[in-house]
Amino acid sequence: MANKPGWKTIPIGGMIPEKATSKKYHTGSWRSFRPVYHKERCIQCLQCWYVCPDFSILVDGNGKVSGCAYEYCKGCGLCAKVCPAKPEKALTMVKESEAK
Repeated sequence: MANKPGWKTIPIGGMIPEKATSKKYHTGSWRSFRPVYHKERCIQCLQCWYVCPDFSILVDGNGKVSGCAYEYCKGCGLCAKVCPAKPEKALTMVKESEAK
């Protein structure tokens, strides 16, 4: 047991090692699904921006949703889940392999 590496010697993986540097790390390359933004359906409630854990929802200088930053989006789908737009949601999830 003494020859096995401990938690202090295992290399860091899948982790941002420095604070306030998330813009340096493009983490969206491994997602399976991606949100597609439909501007014409959006009611500008900003709920998608509020719940996004990666700050991948883009908001313009007027405080309106303008799209998604796919280089950071991990495809969790929270944005699409909370979208209240009806009859169709402003954000829909599609398989990454089917995205245009």
